[in-house]
Amino acid sequence: MDKDPMAIANATDEYQERLLADYEATKTTLTEVSATLNQSQNELNRLMQIKANVTAQLQQLSGDSDAVSKADIRNAFNSAMDAQQRLLVMRGQLDKLQEQKNALQKYHALIESVLEYLHNGQAKNSAMQESTDKVSMLEMLITSQESERQKLSRQMHDGPAQALSNFIVQSEIATRMYEIDQTKAKEELEKLKLSAMGTFQKIRTYISDLRPMMLDDLGLVPTIKRYVNNMKEQTGVDVNLIVIGTYRRLKPYLEVFVFRAVQELIGNAIKHNQDNVSKIKIDVSITLENNLVKSEIKDNGKGIKQSEMQSTGGLGLKLIRERSQLLGGSLDVVSSESEGTQVTLIIPVEDEPVAV
Repeated sequence: MDKDPMAIANATDEYQERLLADYEATKTTLTEVSATLNQSQNELNRLMQIKANVTAQLQQLSGDSDAVSKADIRNAFNSAMDAQQRLLVMRGQLDKLQEQKNALQKYHALIESVLEYLHNGQAKNSAMQESTDKVSMLEMLITSQESERQKLSRQMHDGPAQALSNFIVQSEIATRMYEIDQTKAKEELEKLKLSAMGTFQKIRTYISDLRPMMLDDLGLVPTIKRYVNNMKEQTGVDVNLIVIGTYRRLKPYLEVFVFRAVQELIGNAIKHNQDNVSKIKIDVSITLENNLVKSEIKDNGKGIKQSEMQSTGGLGLKLIRERSQLLGGSLDVVSSESEGTQVTLIIPVEDEPVAV
């Protein structure tokens, strides 16, 4: 049954209003993040100066150890270690803010281009079909964006936010113990330091998941190799990667899309076979030809039901297929309970990229 044209027009207007609101909110957030980034850079410079001063003091005391007490040397050494730790944390925060700013800038530009596209639509004689397509594209865009935000929110709540709460408790315990038993207080501080380092590593992992810096610096293949190795270490799943053809850089938007698709498909294979993860095997192949890029992800787990193939959760098979078709490519899924699932993604490459 055909959709009501008025309903389609109303839906388009509604999505456009939501995009405008998100556009302004993103602009405001980008301004705030930029200001915080500048403040953090100033703080980093201040900490670097403090570290340099403390290090110089420690070297001076060490060079004149006969005239200086061991307590003074120990205090100077502890000050140097504290300055180093604070500098490390601040650098991590600065990296996180820079990644957040980059992501906001790209999302802001994406919304701006979509709004411009909607504003400069074609004539009314083809408006109905275009409206249907635009509603579908906007719906997928908003669904994907909200899903990623929810995922990040859960990760931050269950990970760093909970860890920071524990830090407060541990620091209070160490403070109270210091006057009673300095040895136990030191043990608590060591535990606190280890917890902080673990949390810092998790935050770096979240940042990498949001936007791997390797993708910009080294390109698609090295980034996928790193991701596959990380998944093997983190999950214990047997993931194997084969690269066929001569490695070369592609256009940035193609590298981002192919990497995100491969990342999602590997993650889906692991989540879909979570009850038998020790026996699952995933083979990934990337084929680079002159006019196309082909990615195949095959697992030996249980097959995917037809209803699950239509899911739009996360990036989702449906959304990957829609985006690949917009790029002139295709996504094919072959699945059975006895042989597992094989997903083939093909993306054309119009211009011959520069070999690396």
